[in-house]
Amino acid sequence: MITLLLAGWAAIAAAQALLWWEQRRSQDASLVDVGWSAALVVLALGFALASDGLTARRALVGAMGAVWGGRLAWHLARRIVADRRHRDADHREDGRYRTLRARWGAAAQRNFFIFFQVQAVWSVMFAVPFLIAMRADRAALTWQDGLGVAIWAIGVAGEAVADAQLARFRADPGHRGRTCRAGLWRYSRHPNYFFEWLTWWAYVAIAWGAPHGWVALFGPAVMLLFLFKVTGIPYTEAQALRSRGDDYRAYQRTTSAFVPWFPRADAEEA
Repeated sequence: MITLLLAGWAAIAAAQALLWWEQRRSQDASLVDVGWSAALVVLALGFALASDGLTARRALVGAMGAVWGGRLAWHLARRIVADRRHRDADHREDGRYRTLRARWGAAAQRNFFIFFQVQAVWSVMFAVPFLIAMRADRAALTWQDGLGVAIWAIGVAGEAVADAQLARFRADPGHRGRTCRAGLWRYSRHPNYFFEWLTWWAYVAIAWGAPHGWVALFGPAVMLLFLFKVTGIPYTEAQALRSRGDDYRAYQRTTSAFVPWFPRADAEEA
């Protein structure tokens, strides 16, 4: 298992170094998000081929990880292409990374290289639940595997719908400076993050009861930490407040931050 993880890290670290070089040329660090999700595709398929465990379960978990990561990588890559096409040169990069680039100044390229390599490490760590689920020692597929697939399907479908709804909203020039409240975005400020987090519970369901199955909890636990304290909600909302101001503040007052729920009445209108 350790050998597989080290081999996976070496491959992803090399790929992230290439992405960093492209970031240096394009001045767009948004590529790191595509790299992270694509890395999980590679790791899911690689672990499925090389790990121990029931062949059917390895194929199932590998496909789950690859489809989820592939869809997300494709969505993020399309958004980068669209931003480069429609925005001016100074605003093509995701606001989170523009902020870091400005803050780091002359040290930006060095710090981005470290940042890209940290993402390689985190890709491998987030792929550990794949490996644990694949190595579950049940001799045949069971209801736990079925439960995992059901959770995964809800998570992937919800994330895809939320991403599509936001993309349609953003594509309309008349919505510039306004906040998306369409579909799932009426019930959560970050429905894409919520359903992304939900998918990691699929591997917990499949791995539970197996040797070291509890390690699969690393996925949803650390994803939640990242979303609320590191690179997710804090940076996204700070950027939204800068670009949409009072409209986004009203959205914050009425809409659940994470778990989809019915919107509240705006206190300023009550």
